[in-house]
Parts: sequence; C-alpha cells; structure tokens
Amino acid sequence: QVQLVESGGGLVQAGGSLRLSCAASGRTFSDNAMAWFRQASGKEREFVATITWTGIGTYYTDSVKGRFTISRDNAKNTVYLQMNSLKSEDTAVYYCAARSIPKLVSTKASDYDYWGQGTQVTVSS
Repeated sequence: QVQLVESGGGLVQAGGSLRLSCAASGRTFSDNAMAWFRQASGKEREFVATITWTGIGTYYTDSVKGRFTISRDNAKNTVYLQMNSLKSEDTAVYYCAARSIPKLVSTKASDYDYWGQGTQVTVSS
C-alpha cells in the first residue's frame, strides 16, 4: 500500500519559517516528479511547487518564489518544502503528491496519482 505522510506543519508568526516533510512508503518515487499543493479554507486546491525526479528542476507558483524551496532525498524517498518569510495568506492545508508516470513533471493536481493526508500550516499576523 502506497502512503505519503506529511509532517512539520504548525502555527507560526508572520515572517517565520517552517519545513514540511513528506515521507513515501510502499513504492519508490525516485523516477517520479513530486509536488506540494495547498488548500485554504473555502478555496480550491492550488499548486505550490514541484520537483523533477532528478531533483535538478524545480517550479513554483509566483506567490512563493524566493520564499519557498522544494527539495528531495531519493535515498529516503522523501520530499521537503522549506517555507521562509511566511505570510498570513500562506495559511492552508499543505498536501504532498506524487506522479505514477515516470520523469514527467506537472503543475496540475489532476496529473498526480498519490496524495498525503495533509498538514495544517497557520500563519498568524
């Protein structure tokens, strides 16, 4: 059974930092793109960041560029999201996702086949 388990969420003041982790089990994703999405209360799920299977290519939504960094450790089957200079508008449930198709990267939620349960990030102003 494939599982993605996020951790690292919590409550932080504006301007602070958090590091999210997503550990995968049940299969390896070393050949697959992985991503982070988020969903704020009352809003649709939106793309945050994605990383290629090599870890070399990264893509971000405009609102987090320069503040968030996605990375991965294929030996640990884990993807990370370092979030700095957090703003109140970053408050959301953050989800980790992985594609079943190898190599191809995407910013669309519908292209991802495996999802974690989500971790809450709350930024107080």
